[in-house]
Amino acid sequence: MASEAVIVSAVRTPIGRAGKGSLRDVRPDDLAALVIKAAVERAGIDPGQLADHALGCAYPEGKQGYNIARRAGLLAGLPIEVPGATVNRFCASSLQALRIAAHAVWSGEADGYLVSGVESVSQVGRTSKDEDKHPDLVADRCGDVYIPMGVTAENVAKRYDVSREDADAFALGSHRKALAAQDSGLLARSIIAVPLADGTTAGTDDGPRRDTSAERLTGLKPAFADDGVVTAGNSCPLNDGAAAAIVTSAELAERAGLAPRARIVGTAVSGVAPEIMGVGPIEAIKTVLRRAKLSIDDIDVVEFNEAFAVQVLAVARTVGIDVEQQLNPAGGAIALGHPFGMTGVRLIVNLLDNLDAAGGRYGIATLCVGGGQGMAVLVERLA
Repeated sequence: MASEAVIVSAVRTPIGRAGKGSLRDVRPDDLAALVIKAAVERAGIDPGQLADHALGCAYPEGKQGYNIARRAGLLAGLPIEVPGATVNRFCASSLQALRIAAHAVWSGEADGYLVSGVESVSQVGRTSKDEDKHPDLVADRCGDVYIPMGVTAENVAKRYDVSREDADAFALGSHRKALAAQDSGLLARSIIAVPLADGTTAGTDDGPRRDTSAERLTGLKPAFADDGVVTAGNSCPLNDGAAAAIVTSAELAERAGLAPRARIVGTAVSGVAPEIMGVGPIEAIKTVLRRAKLSIDDIDVVEFNEAFAVQVLAVARTVGIDVEQQLNPAGGAIALGHPFGMTGVRLIVNLLDNLDAAGGRYGIATLCVGGGQGMAVLVERLA
């Protein structure tokens, strides 16, 4: 009989604005080490019981290179016997790391697993040289994987008939929900403050804006097409941050006296044309629900990465997600931010906290992936 995979802790840093925000001068390996140490401490697990460590990072180069998973683990003070591997599925990198952990537990290969994710756009950026691009990866051959993400969002808006008004209204709602969650202390539950060089700490997300209004959003110009829907206001910004979680077998949790917060019910991935990558989660969500013999109506909270308002709305309408009742109760990436490699585990952090706050049972974390992919993870709250 396969072991159940349970999440016994999940934490994150605040999310900083890339280039000008609170975390711009903090190394990504230090960010990852901070949350790794905190996740181990909150779980109450002996780190020697961790079989492995998977860290998600979308751009594993520069200060995020040289297998940052191993380096961050050592910086966090883990035993040298705990190895580490850096995982890349672009925006779903750390959710893929969680999937790896679940698979290891389900198979009986591991009892304890460390999962993390990090991205510092401030310190590493996003490099893309034309000479590095494969000439066959264009729309009329294999699919244009290099297409700008904003253009894919415009394609989704047209194909799924999402209006500028709806996109802006959704973006405003994201900020309002995030601010309410900040003010209530909900977001602070799982945020680990980051020490800064000047002796202060960063403990809250940079992104949520109290001055955002419908009028301000309406006044922004389209970013990718003259008559387009996508603007800087209804898209996620560029960011820095890290998150970590501990996944164990139910048996280890019981033996060690750990307190599982949720069990991982299932995971799924999917692929779509790169030009409409934003709708990748549709099939992933349907698949994970079908395997669990559940419907979207059984789900209490959906944490959906808000890469662009238009793609979230397109997926929500297609799958049947109730935007007001189920979706991102504490706001999403439009307000909070989207540090690529961090986001998958950040979704899990928010999902668990929002399920606790609502007293809910089932939750889904999902996101689209550049290049034309989707991913979803279904959990059942236990705490």
